Amino acid sequence: MRVVAKIGTSSITDHLGVISTAVIDAMCDQLAALRAAGHEVVLVSSGAVSAGVSALGLGSRPTDMPTLQAISAAGQSRLMETYNRSLDRHGLVAAQVLLVPHDFVDRRQYLHARQTLLRLMELGCVPIVNENDAIAADELRFGDNDRIATLVAHNVAADLLVLLTDMPGLYTSDPRTDATATLIDTVDADDPLLSVAATASGSTRGSGGMASKLSAARMASWAGVRAVIASSARPNVLVDAVNGASVGTTFLPSDRNLPARKLWIGFATNVEGAVVVDDGARRALLERGTSLLPAGVTEVIGQFDVGDVVEVRDLQGMVIARGMVLADADTMREVKGRRTTDLPPTVAHEAIHRDDLMVLV
Repeated sequence: MRVVAKIGTSSITDHLGVISTAVIDAMCDQLAALRAAGHEVVLVSSGAVSAGVSALGLGSRPTDMPTLQAISAAGQSRLMETYNRSLDRHGLVAAQVLLVPHDFVDRRQYLHARQTLLRLMELGCVPIVNENDAIAADELRFGDNDRIATLVAHNVAADLLVLLTDMPGLYTSDPRTDATATLIDTVDADDPLLSVAATASGSTRGSGGMASKLSAARMASWAGVRAVIASSARPNVLVDAVNGASVGTTFLPSDRNLPARKLWIGFATNVEGAVVVDDGARRALLERGTSLLPAGVTEVIGQFDVGDVVEVRDLQGMVIARGMVLADADTMREVKGRRTTDLPPTVAHEAIHRDDLMVLV
């Protein structure tokens, strides 16, 4: 079995942001056990920024981008040093792989990343993946690593994605405020639970939260990968998940098996604005899988540039899709409602091409 596991900052650091060697040792023990059992494993690990905060004695996590990028560089080396030492106890070699969203959007980069990860596993290494925060600007806002873990799982055709967090799984409500909350064992591929709202962030040290885990689980399901959300504190959680034990919430795979580019557009990138479409355009998108034409746009919301991802909403305000626009917001406002024959020659015939459109309903 090929497995991708993701562990977050709040799970591998203490309240001061110091990397917990005990937690990493426990994780590496499980990685080694899986390798010994014949499984291939990739670990996506957060923690570089938090480790940098601790190493530089800053006391708290900064909020400005230049400082975040700088301290992630200081922390990443310390993070890998800990993994190297721990895996070396089992005769295993950690291999650092730093990725950005562009690596999943550009086809050449996507294939190159796949080739590298697969070759590392063939060589007996354990790839340790993190986002390349030190050189990424917009990507740091993306950087809870849950979505990157899902895209990595898609990239290497993983059989299982395990998202480890500080919660035992998905509950019927927030167990911290509702004593009647119960753990949900299984979520089907098209279960409405995959669209529910959840806490944005559960820790000041990390950048993710249950909402991020749900989005990642939905991505994995739509990519045809079984996903599990479970507590990193549960003993032997990763090995048990691989062996099929009930360790948290399991999200069953669908038969969609979407390409990485559409997964990225639909779930993994920032939304910069929205366009509202009429009923005719809604039917064309949902029933015939067409491109969105300017004629079907009734309203443009926000400011965005060519190549940005926007929500596509129907007249009732429901988000029905996301897509990468071929015109900026000002141009879109000028041409909305116009037929293709009435468009200026400098404007693309599609507002969003169907290859860059991810239908969400």
